[in-house]
Amino acid sequence: MSNVALHGLNKSFGDLEVLDNVSLEIESGSFVSFIGPSGCGKTTLVRVVAGLEAASSGTVLVDGSPPAVARSHKRVGLVPQQPGLLPWRTVRANAHLLLDINRAANPPDAANPNTLLREVGLGDFMESYPHELSGGMQQRVALVRALSLHSPLLVMDEPFAALDEITRSEMRLLLNQLVEGRGVTVLFVTHNISEAVALSDRVIVCSPRPARVVADFNVDLPRPRARDIEDDSRFVELCAEARHALHGAMRP
Repeated sequence: MSNVALHGLNKSFGDLEVLDNVSLEIESGSFVSFIGPSGCGKTTLVRVVAGLEAASSGTVLVDGSPPAVARSHKRVGLVPQQPGLLPWRTVRANAHLLLDINRAANPPDAANPNTLLREVGLGDFMESYPHELSGGMQQRVALVRALSLHSPLLVMDEPFAALDEITRSEMRLLLNQLVEGRGVTVLFVTHNISEAVALSDRVIVCSPRPARVVADFNVDLPRPRARDIEDDSRFVELCAEARHALHGAMRP
């Protein structure tokens, strides 16, 4: 498991202020979603946590270490918006990519990508190439690639944004099935309120840029999440709470 601590985090690109005094404690093994207006700084926030961007000021710790250190020890997995599969590598080879790079740093409990590929329904496509797959199938490969490291922290930046609603719904169910019980801490960026509530233990609402935390609430829905969770009256209430917080943050 992995815990994340942010204290007084600020980030600017030149004169453009993107993050403003963000402080959060994220519990190990929790699934936390970030929602907010487009361009508010959500992606920058999780990229700082993942060690892909440096903070301008403040502190960020992943299991007590700076993000760059955690990332160098393969303690952070990343699933971006675009799958980023290498077109000349098969599904099997793409899923093994992170394990093939710097093998000396692989964790001893790394998962077998072939097993995970079968678990996500791609057992019959291991020798296929990315151009032969649907968008949802490509994103499943990207998810397996990240999970294969058995990294305790998984950072996901709008991974389902380009998918149609039916595929997106199936991917939400699959993601919950994959991470539940594995002790993975997930930071998930999305613009979709229903998606955030359906997946998460906690939803954090960000203001327009520069991003500040304007609401932070727990999602008290039972796990494992049922396929029909969106029909639950409590789910509807939580979506309304998130929507009101988001609309409130966007008022001038």
